[in-house]
Amino acid sequence: MLTEARKQQLIETLSNLIQRRSYSGEEKQVVEYIEKVMKEVGYDTVHIDKYGNIIGSIKGKYPGPKVLMDGHIDTVPVDEKSWTEKPFGGEVHDGKLFGRGTTDMKGSVCAMILAGAYLAQDLKKEFAGEIFMAGVVHEECFEGVAAREISNYVNPDIVIIGEASQLNLKIGQRGRGEIVVETFGKPAHSANPEKGINAVYKMMKIIGEIQKLPMTHHKDLGYGILELTDIKSSPYPGASVVPEYCRATYDRRLLVGETPESVLAPLQELLDKMMKEDETLKAKVSYAVGKEMCWTGNEITGERFFPGWLFEEKEDYVQKALSALKEIGQNPEIMHYNFCTNGSHYGGEKGIKTIGYGPSKENIAHTVDEYIELDQLFKVTEGFYAILKAYLAK
Repeated sequence: MLTEARKQQLIETLSNLIQRRSYSGEEKQVVEYIEKVMKEVGYDTVHIDKYGNIIGSIKGKYPGPKVLMDGHIDTVPVDEKSWTEKPFGGEVHDGKLFGRGTTDMKGSVCAMILAGAYLAQDLKKEFAGEIFMAGVVHEECFEGVAAREISNYVNPDIVIIGEASQLNLKIGQRGRGEIVVETFGKPAHSANPEKGINAVYKMMKIIGEIQKLPMTHHKDLGYGILELTDIKSSPYPGASVVPEYCRATYDRRLLVGETPESVLAPLQELLDKMMKEDETLKAKVSYAVGKEMCWTGNEITGERFFPGWLFEEKEDYVQKALSALKEIGQNPEIMHYNFCTNGSHYGGEKGIKTIGYGPSKENIAHTVDEYIELDQLFKVTEGFYAILKAYLAK
């Protein structure tokens, strides 16, 4: 399936993707390049939505399922001074291709685009259903928010998330919520602190009580997590002023079945109890709301609550993917992602059959001198090809 010419095309395509910097909100050049590639390799339609996601499709000759391959095209920033490789060079040596986004996750995006095209070419579109490949924007900011526009457009039956899995199959993940706790005090000169109410002292007490709260547990995904990640007071800097405001941010790792309401409930109950016991305490808990500008000029906003998802190993679509990979000599384990992905939308919000499968190691993402092994790039392309063929068999 992978000829030397196709291997070279994969390398050149990925190198070109890496050479186009695409921080969140700056994905335009990558989208334009993907559009060019999709049209050259035979995609029937190419659609760019209001957020700047790009979605290509190839339709088979027979009716069948819509299979969506999802890969985000934005990356986290780099400190170029700390790199020994060129972060936007896309250079190859020692069997690796280096650059920001190689593992997370332009390598997978490249493999998905070309695997779909190669299958359609080899079968002359003699398959049942439709192949979709989506290059997704703003995932690093909002896991699953831009993906909502994609699922509305495609209405997929099955989704393949291409995040790094070292060629293992992923059938779930914990979700993520960003929770904000606020306290409101009364300003005063710090020479006369008794005339004010120090919002930071109030927050310190709340933080201590939050640490005592029991955490939820799932037999497969483990414990939920509620971890303090930052704290800010106002005014800042607070020269000779008792702070009147304090904001603490918590990272909450979510289990399947947890809702925005169920997650906030114990925190709200705690605050209500503490405010009843201390009439000078005024506190509030909520989810953070993100707001970013897309390269299209449109604004993307979303509450930072991205649910977990989990499917059964015995499900037919999981077993089909597993069998397809074993037939080409791969031997994947069935596991769960340790981090949040666009599966929060597809699997968590929409309940669409979702599976994760991608190249490279998870711990290479976001690192200095990020890379992908060419062997992983080639194998994941063969894997996507095999899975698509199994799902779209007539």
